[in-house]
Amino acid sequence: MKFNFNVPPYTGKEAEYIAQAVQNQKICGDGEFTKKCNKWIEEKTGTKKCLLTTSCTHATELAALLLDIKPGDEVIMPSYTFVSTADAFVLRGAVPVFVDIRPDTMNIDEKLIEDAITDKTKAIVPVHYAGVSCEMDTIMDIAERHNLYVVEDAAQGIMSSYKGQALGTFGEFGCFSFHETKNYSMGEGGALLIRDDAFVERAEIIREKGTNRSQYYRGQVDKYRWVDFGSSYLPSDMNAAYLYAQLEVAEAINDARLAVWNRYYENLTPLAESGRIELPVVPEGCVHNAHMFYIKAADMEERTALINFLKENDILSVFHYIPLHTAPAGQKFGRFHGEDRFTTRESERLLRLPMYYKLTPDDADYISGKVKEFYGSR
Repeated sequence: MKFNFNVPPYTGKEAEYIAQAVQNQKICGDGEFTKKCNKWIEEKTGTKKCLLTTSCTHATELAALLLDIKPGDEVIMPSYTFVSTADAFVLRGAVPVFVDIRPDTMNIDEKLIEDAITDKTKAIVPVHYAGVSCEMDTIMDIAERHNLYVVEDAAQGIMSSYKGQALGTFGEFGCFSFHETKNYSMGEGGALLIRDDAFVERAEIIREKGTNRSQYYRGQVDKYRWVDFGSSYLPSDMNAAYLYAQLEVAEAINDARLAVWNRYYENLTPLAESGRIELPVVPEGCVHNAHMFYIKAADMEERTALINFLKENDILSVFHYIPLHTAPAGQKFGRFHGEDRFTTRESERLLRLPMYYKLTPDDADYISGKVKEFYGSR
C-alpha cells in the first residue's frame, strides 16, 4: 500500500533511549524511563498520580480491581467501543450495561445514562471516541448524585481536553493507551491516571503483583513482601524508553496530526455540504488530538464500495467497531438498555482514513482527492 491505515510513530531517538535502558542494567519496570513517562503525564494532565501499565486493557482492569468490582455489579458504558472497555469489568463478574451513542460524536449519550442506573450500578465508563470528549459535566453530575464511580476510557484521548481539563482526569481513574495505533506508542502499553490520593498506595501494590515493592524501594517499609492480591501490570523500561522519545516531542507530533486532520476536513467539506458524506463533529469546549479522521457514508454498502475503491488506489481504510451488544460475548455477559437508535446504524457507516505521524497535508490532499473521485463517479 502507498498509504497504510496506520504507521507507528517514530521520532529517531527510540533506539538510542532503548540502548540507554539496556546500559543502565535496569530493563524491568519502574526504571529511569518509566519514571520519566509517569512524570511527563502527571505534569501534562495534572493528574495526582500516573502509573505506566502494560496496556490500556490492564489499566482498566487495575481500575476495576481498585473499585472492588464484584459479581453482579453493573457498569454503564457505550456498546460502540473496543472489547477491553467491557472485558475489564466482565473479568470481575460485572454486567456491562450498554446504552446508545450520540450520532454526532459517537460518544455515549449522556442523556440516557441516568435511566440505565439500578441499585446494582457501580460505575460509569465514558469512552472518549476519536479523542473527542464525552459531555463530562453531565456525566460527573450523574455520578455524584447517584454515588457512582467514573472510569474514563481515554485510550484515544491523550492531549485532548474538555473545557480546559485533560481527558482522563475527571473520574476516579483515567486509562490511556500507547498501543502501536495510538498517537504515542510503546508497542503495547498504557497508563492509569489516579485522581485521588486514597487509591495511590493500593494501585502501586496491585500493579506490583500484590507486593509493597514500590514502598520498599522508597524506604517507606523495611520489608519487601506480599501484602494484597495483584498481578503484573508493569511494563519493561525498554518499552517506556521507546515511548519517552515521543513524549519529548509530543506537541510537534500533535501539531502534525492536526494539520493532516484539518486538511482532510477542508478538502471534504464540499462533499459534506452536498449531503454525500458526514464529517466528524467536535463540540464547543472540546479540544481534540487528531487521533483519527473518519467520514460517514450513506450505508454499509456504500462504505464497502469506498473501501474497495481506495484499496485499488493503494489507500488502506478501515472500519470499526462491531457493537459489543451484537457480539456473542456481549450477548452473553451484558445487555443493552433502551433503544439502539444510533449505535448499529452509525457503526455501519463509519470509515476511517489513514492518519499517522509523518503523513503530510499533501498526502491528505491525494487521499481526499480519491474519496471525491469515488463520489464523483456515483
